[in-house]
Amino acid sequence: MARETFDVVILGGGNAGIGVTGPVRRAGQSVAMIEASDLGGTCPNRGCTPKKVLVAAGQALHDIERAAVHHIAVGRPRLDWAALIDREKDIIKDIPANLTRAMARREVEVIKGFGTFVSPNTICVGDRLLEGRHIVIATGSRPRPLPILGAEHMITSDDMLSDRVLPTSVIFVGGGVIALEFGHVYARAGAAVTILEALPQLLPTMDADAVAQLRAESERIGMKIETGVGVRCIEAVGGQLRVIYTHDGVEYAAVTDRVVNGAGRVANIDGLDLAAGGVEHDNSRIAIDQYLRSRSNPRVYVCGDAVPISPQLSPIATYEGDIVGRNIVAGAKHMPDYAGMATSVYTVPALAAVGVTETTARQAGATIDVHVNDIRDWFSARSYAETVAWSKVIVDRLSDCILGAHFVGHGGQELINIFGLAIKFGITASQLRDSVYAYPTFSADIKHMLGHA
Repeated sequence: MARETFDVVILGGGNAGIGVTGPVRRAGQSVAMIEASDLGGTCPNRGCTPKKVLVAAGQALHDIERAAVHHIAVGRPRLDWAALIDREKDIIKDIPANLTRAMARREVEVIKGFGTFVSPNTICVGDRLLEGRHIVIATGSRPRPLPILGAEHMITSDDMLSDRVLPTSVIFVGGGVIALEFGHVYARAGAAVTILEALPQLLPTMDADAVAQLRAESERIGMKIETGVGVRCIEAVGGQLRVIYTHDGVEYAAVTDRVVNGAGRVANIDGLDLAAGGVEHDNSRIAIDQYLRSRSNPRVYVCGDAVPISPQLSPIATYEGDIVGRNIVAGAKHMPDYAGMATSVYTVPALAAVGVTETTARQAGATIDVHVNDIRDWFSARSYAETVAWSKVIVDRLSDCILGAHFVGHGGQELINIFGLAIKFGITASQLRDSVYAYPTFSADIKHMLGHA
């Protein structure tokens, strides 16, 4: 088998891998990209982009629910679920072809298949051996496997995005982002939704008070949520599925149409034969340095969902890919800066966050002011008949810098970026209060959220 030589061999054709290609191709380096499925990876093809189409429908149903508050008489809405799934597929159908053309314009050789290490600088894909001066692991993530008897009966978010039949009932095992986002869409579409979470809190890495607000809104729309649950098994019963679980030492059984793995995702690196590549790792975590480079094999870089220290988010994957590309070109000198990177859980309304939680700030010993506001009675929230509108902003008392911000509703998925900029560039709480915002907007409430106008 003849060896082919490239400056860069990229394992994965998602946002992270594509992000690498810009800097290295501008520098004239040769690139091979290995991708087993569609270019673009999870986010545009079977993740955040198609999911937002369903979320938009959920938002429309929410707005219809609130129409009477605005003295608008409407009939009971009927969602054509099959047509919605068709719309979702139509919106994303051109993404892989568009990205294929983009890679062709960059003169990146795209190879279909699975790549595995055969030596520290060589990848085997099909019947080809690719030797790379640098190798990039950008293989994304996969649903977290759950050690539950009958786990093979569970479906994933990929399956939900292709299911043209709206189930009557759904149980999510795990209370992560997938469970909350899809759960809201299903519940608003009329399905009975249950979430079973093993930990005491849904979304365990997020601010507890913000999650409590989201949980209350989720239950208001009819979702059943159980935390501190142990799922024992899943079994097929008469065309449906039965989930056996325990809560507070009592065993329960629930019958449903679908059981969904909602326990999050893990780095998709198991099939790479990292040992052959001399890449140190522990389970699904690759040991990397501050430049996103393998500690044991400096030829290898890691970006995107395979990075063990950063959130598994599409824009962060692109950002890390660009950093890796620049380090390949100029030497390892660029380090990622995750400060001020916001995230949103696209429920309806959304939960948005940036920076640290209150618990984390207190554990770090910071002297903080915590500004918490239930905004539902404010003019802006009442105008739009918001069912939940809540904010928490954490400020360092000594420096007046923003340490964290958390929203549920109130356009939080947009407002959170203002607080992200404040964290990244050191804009103080006083400066945010002193700014003049367009009115009436949700942004105009920022100065009130910070304690006084």
